[in-house]
Amino acid sequence: MTDEMNPEMESPEEGTAPSEAVQTKTQENPVNSNGDMDALRREAQANLEGWQRSRAEFLNYKKRTDREIKESHERASLDALSKMLPVIDDFERAVQNIPEDLKTNSWVSGTALIQRKFDKLLEEFSVQRIDPTGQLFDPRFHEAIGSDESTDDVPSGHVTVTLQKGYASGERVLRPALVRVAS
Repeated sequence: MTDEMNPEMESPEEGTAPSEAVQTKTQENPVNSNGDMDALRREAQANLEGWQRSRAEFLNYKKRTDREIKESHERASLDALSKMLPVIDDFERAVQNIPEDLKTNSWVSGTALIQRKFDKLLEEFSVQRIDPTGQLFDPRFHEAIGSDESTDDVPSGHVTVTLQKGYASGERVLRPALVRVAS
């Protein structure tokens, strides 16, 4: 038989048998071995988990900073409003004490309009007035500056008179109400 007729035989020009060629390729390319593939899969999984963890940490960071920025803006707005409270009180007192002969005056009506705009501004920031007359004294929202004898109308520990209204937004007190308490 000649070399051309038997394809399994080695040809002198090629120099290697087919089985040796497969073994050589396997040794040159480590990706083909099962152990190396498992190691690469584990590494890919570890990289994926690390990426997912980093992404989750970043999203949590972004949510936290967004929340902190929003809270900071709200605090700054409420701080600015708390500085305006004496002006709002003055407008309220002025509108309540308008003489009867001036109530129809257009300038007085304009001043009352300014006071209503202040009220609307307080409403936009969910600021409520604290007028606790007749309520139980609460040191979180009230500041006692005097006491009165308790009567049948006002039991002990309750507010008898509100001298200056307080303001609060949610649980945050912008200014406590100045009150007298029944003893």
